[in-house]
Amino acid sequence: MNNKKLETAAIIIGAGPAGAGTSFFLSKYGIPHIVIEKESFPRDKVCGDACSGKTALVINRANPDWLSEIRNDENTFLPSWGITFVAPNGKALDIPFTTERTKEKKAPGFTIPRLVFDDFLFKKMPSPYCTILQEASVKSIDITDGKATVQMIDRNGENIISAPVIVGADGDKSIVRRNFLSEHTTPKTSAVGLRAYYEGVSGMHPDNFIELHFLPEMLPGYLWIFPLPGGMTNVGVGIPSEIIRKKKINLRELMLKTVTRNPQIASRFAKARLVNKIQGWGLPMAGEQQPLSGDNFMLTGDAASLIDPFSGEGIGNALYSGMLAAEAIQEAKKRNDYSGVFLKTAYDDVVYKRLGDELRVSAALQRLCKYPWLFNFLINKAYKSTSLRHTISGMFADMNSREQLSKPSFYLKILFNK
Repeated sequence: MNNKKLETAAIIIGAGPAGAGTSFFLSKYGIPHIVIEKESFPRDKVCGDACSGKTALVINRANPDWLSEIRNDENTFLPSWGITFVAPNGKALDIPFTTERTKEKKAPGFTIPRLVFDDFLFKKMPSPYCTILQEASVKSIDITDGKATVQMIDRNGENIISAPVIVGADGDKSIVRRNFLSEHTTPKTSAVGLRAYYEGVSGMHPDNFIELHFLPEMLPGYLWIFPLPGGMTNVGVGIPSEIIRKKKINLRELMLKTVTRNPQIASRFAKARLVNKIQGWGLPMAGEQQPLSGDNFMLTGDAASLIDPFSGEGIGNALYSGMLAAEAIQEAKKRNDYSGVFLKTAYDDVVYKRLGDELRVSAALQRLCKYPWLFNFLINKAYKSTSLRHTISGMFADMNSREQLSKPSFYLKILFNK
């Protein structure tokens, strides 16, 4: 069989949110690219199914009509106005995503099953500049003499695709990362999550707040309960891998025991029904800053380990990093410079400038979850103080303010104030 040789300006491995985000903006910039996807859409992705304002921001920049389509279809996309934190002692704290809500204002976030959302993004990718190859298996990737070359096979045969840059948008088991940043690849992901779909869960917030339950038996992880369209609910648990190994936790047993026996949660599942099987996946949480690029390659989304270590959000950061990757490729193309030195400046430094503070603060908050008494203290105080609730709500809209949550001085201040 003769190999078909293709030349393009950029190669993207993976057509999930990170790959779609990269593709959207490459098309906006008129840059030809080929997307290689191992599966066939629509396909499922195990996830919490919650999308933040960051997701909306990127989609709006790509095409405002797409965001309008999302916000006008509440049968498919469920608008969410906030988040509920439940402390280890059972006290709950509602944090609106915005303190300036009006009838005209749209919800900052939304929830939607990944099977539906990823297919929505996938269907927006085709353009005169985008070629998509589905059910494609990558056999090898090589970078030589300033050019990335991918040998792959799909239903139509074998292809050899070459481009000056390749983008790894292929998840936590990224072949691009494994090939070119093996020294920064760990054998195990930093956290593990389980996801289940239920129907008939009661007690959901009228404004579709997503819920994070910081139960003592799961710290520094948590149980989540996210409302979905059609009365469905995404229920799951995420715990650091180190804790799972150390305590020899069976995640599935722990989650089922929680929803059937926990006195604060079980009553809400009394008439609920598990839909489909419980599924698990690895969560490459952001940690210490690591390289995101090198000569002729870049990493985005989960391949770049950009999941928020506190909230577990991955979709927004995947789309956002894809957008930044496309901007970097546009600059590299203008300069004809795809070197690791340039891509570090044009991509890595920009990603960490835009997302670094947020990820660092989230890592600090995640570490605080190891101390149940501190979490209980904060929620108890906020439960009694309207002004403190407003302060915390503002912190989740303002990154500079949110950083206060990770400082001891913040807790000392509220200790002596009502």
